[in-house]
Amino acid sequence: MANTHNERLKRLIYQTLLIRRIEERVIELYPSDKIQSPVHLSIGQEPVAVGLCEPMTARDVLFTTYRGHAYYVAKGGKLPELMAELYGRKGGVSGGKAGSMHLAAPEVGMMGSSAVVASTIPHAVGAALAAKVRGDKQAIITIFGDGAIEEGVYHESLNFASLHKLPVLFVCENNALAVHTPLRERQAFDIVTHAKAYNINTTVIEDGNDLIKIADTSAKLLESLRSGGGPEWLMIKTYRYKEHVGPGDDFDSGYRSRAEMEKWLATDPLYRWADLVKEMEADVKSEIDRAVAFAEASPAPGLADLLTDVE
Repeated sequence: MANTHNERLKRLIYQTLLIRRIEERVIELYPSDKIQSPVHLSIGQEPVAVGLCEPMTARDVLFTTYRGHAYYVAKGGKLPELMAELYGRKGGVSGGKAGSMHLAAPEVGMMGSSAVVASTIPHAVGAALAAKVRGDKQAIITIFGDGAIEEGVYHESLNFASLHKLPVLFVCENNALAVHTPLRERQAFDIVTHAKAYNINTTVIEDGNDLIKIADTSAKLLESLRSGGGPEWLMIKTYRYKEHVGPGDDFDSGYRSRAEMEKWLATDPLYRWADLVKEMEADVKSEIDRAVAFAEASPAPGLADLLTDVE
């Protein structure tokens, strides 16, 4: 049993490290203007995506947000195609047309992400309705930030999913920020109490760095969805290390302190298991180097590509 746990932990740490190093490479490349898209980095929040996606199958359908690099990788999307997409090249997962904020890999169940806050939540509810009508044993997952809870479509989606007992998992990545505005200045209600008001089972994970707990909780909730148990709602508290959009730090902006980040760094799995990270660094770097080389070699789209994929 100990060996099984150890191998599982290694897999989770490897994916977490891969996602962080990918995004750190994006930071390095960003000043060169090779990255042809604004980027919302997941640095600090990677364990949430890795843990949630571990028990998902390719048939389980995931809808996420513009901060989607981590979910694309954790759900099984190909790294070279991700880098080429960020470069705006034809070899990208969407031919260079989607960029960072609209990633999709339907072949592994990663549906289109969106730059519009809360807009993929009703898409997930629609997919869950279709799954129920077809009688599929399929789980549908929608990821959103705490800011999305202030959008009307979030409320409508919870109500509809609960009313029709749909197999959808609502996941709130709660980093307590909407750009620069803290949660306490935006919401006059309690997020969890509000979700419970729709008669949806709610779960809260306080430590968004706990890979194993996130994965085990996700497995339990997904199994409930597949067995017809109706919608589930999960909030995971987490913390982004970088600015809302872009490659930089923003602790001099006055809305948060570096001391907040230090608290999260203390439980960051890549620091906690530094010995495993050291063993994996060379393999991770090699994988990222190959992806960047693929992106560099991929041709840029031309005028002939302008109207393809348009209906």
